[in-house]
Amino acid sequence: MFNITLKGANRLDIEFSGQLDSDDMKAMLDELVKKSESMNNGRMLYRIGEFDWPTLGAIGVELSRLPELFRMIRRFDKVAVIAEQGWVRTASKLEGALIPGLDIKAFEPAQESEAQAWLAR
Repeated sequence: MFNITLKGANRLDIEFSGQLDSDDMKAMLDELVKKSESMNNGRMLYRIGEFDWPTLGAIGVELSRLPELFRMIRRFDKVAVIAEQGWVRTASKLEGALIPGLDIKAFEPAQESEAQAWLAR
């Protein structure tokens, strides 16, 4: 399950849980790209619930769209990831280190107010 909500001109909130198959991944990426089209210096709040690895088909969809996703991610300066699972928070930090110009910070669910404040700065 996923939900992408536009929260102002330069803010997206994404909620995700469960497992994505190829159709879900395509729909999620289409919506993400569309809702972020006009953003500059964007902020993203990413809430990740119980996470199951995507199917191989979903991973294939994501890999096939990497150039488009790299263009889209340049629209954002900050991403706050809220996740219960420690390994998801660690993976988010590593991803932030690999993408120049994008600051990713991970938070536990009890730290949502800190995540919101960090994004607002």
